[in-house]
Amino acid sequence: MKYRAVIDVQLHPGIADPQGSTIERALPTLGFDSLSNVRAGKSIHLDIEADDEATARERLEQACETFLTNPVIEAASITLTEAS
Repeated sequence: MKYRAVIDVQLHPGIADPQGSTIERALPTLGFDSLSNVRAGKSIHLDIEADDEATARERLEQACETFLTNPVIEAASITLTEAS
């Protein structure tokens, strides 16, 4: 079965986020006064072939731990949907 995966990678709470801080400082100058607590991350979109959703999720978690994230400072959340 083929699945579409979206992996959202964010820094762990407490880890400095210079990109998020820069965005947050710029927002008021662009007229967005009510936005705060900005954290920047990355989103990885991919397709995966697996026998079932549990197997797909397990393989993606392994990929995150070994290559797609730095588990010391980053956390990943995985969203899976069946690809048509």
